Amino acid sequence: MGIGVSAHRLAGSVAREGCVGTLSSVDLRRHHHDLMQATGRSRDQQAIERANLVALDREIRAARELAGGNGLIAVNIMRAVSQYAAYARQACVSGADALVVGAGLALDLPELAEDWPEVALIPIVSEARAASLIARRWLRRGRAPDAIVIEHPGLAGGHLGAARLDEVADPRFEFTRVLPAIRRGLHDLGLDADGIALIAAGGINSPARVAQAFAAGADAVQVGTPFAVTVEGDAHPNFKRVLAAARSDDIVVFMSVAGLPARAVRTPWLAHYLEKEALLQSRARARRQCSLGWDCLAQCGLRDGLPRAGQFCIDHHLAAALRGDVERGLFFRGSEPLPFGSEIRPVRDLVAHLRELR
Repeated sequence: MGIGVSAHRLAGSVAREGCVGTLSSVDLRRHHHDLMQATGRSRDQQAIERANLVALDREIRAARELAGGNGLIAVNIMRAVSQYAAYARQACVSGADALVVGAGLALDLPELAEDWPEVALIPIVSEARAASLIARRWLRRGRAPDAIVIEHPGLAGGHLGAARLDEVADPRFEFTRVLPAIRRGLHDLGLDADGIALIAAGGINSPARVAQAFAAGADAVQVGTPFAVTVEGDAHPNFKRVLAAARSDDIVVFMSVAGLPARAVRTPWLAHYLEKEALLQSRARARRQCSLGWDCLAQCGLRDGLPRAGQFCIDHHLAAALRGDVERGLFFRGSEPLPFGSEIRPVRDLVAHLRELR
């Protein structure tokens, strides 16, 4: 949902329906003409970072206004981005109700948010071990997770919580295993395990999947791809069409530049990249600085010469997807069919559909 796919229009619309609307914090300047005018061709990292903080503030406030006092506004922040700490603090200053952090262990999140105790802190994990590690570390700072998102690598899109490609479909990630194990781990730490909401993420595309997640022990579900293709989704209509039209054979798991597996639609650019990936990885070499963007990631396969990671500029290709550029874009997506097929429907319809528990 990064690079502007879930900005104020989508997050505010989801919150308006009484849910938690989540803004993606990364590179939101791309939704603001004045900020892009000032930084679109810039290689001034500090100027770009300042612009993104201004954009994040604008988007949080706009989402809250659109929500009309309903629901909650959360901000998703990747631990792997270089602006992680700055995004976390800005989200708190701008009035976010919750910080949701994945793509790495958010061990220091309580320190970053210590001046805003009313902001809920929600880590994303895929296994019980990671949840216990985070909770144990946070308890030393006097905080416990307010909720935990459990993301299934075999189903979710984006950066997946598995160390290698061949681990993505490992049965150890099944909700029926992970959710009870996390409850036990929290209880063993002396926490009120029932007072910490467990949120199942990945593959939630129908009322039946919602019911299955609840039966496995979840208190709530997180939904990504189905919301990205709604009428209110902040990406270009072409972006929505690509995600909605994708079939299982069109979806591929590969190594992202952050060194984590990722799931995306096989577009012309991705197909071409995968053909030469092994050669590019064999030639990986560290660069003195980012030659294509602005050091968006703390660790980048292309910039840092990491041979097992992706050798491309992720910001460049995700931004192309946001604009609807099917030839050059990188379109992250979950594995499952969408609730309404290729039909683009409003947020209200999707929420109503997912709430039809039987």
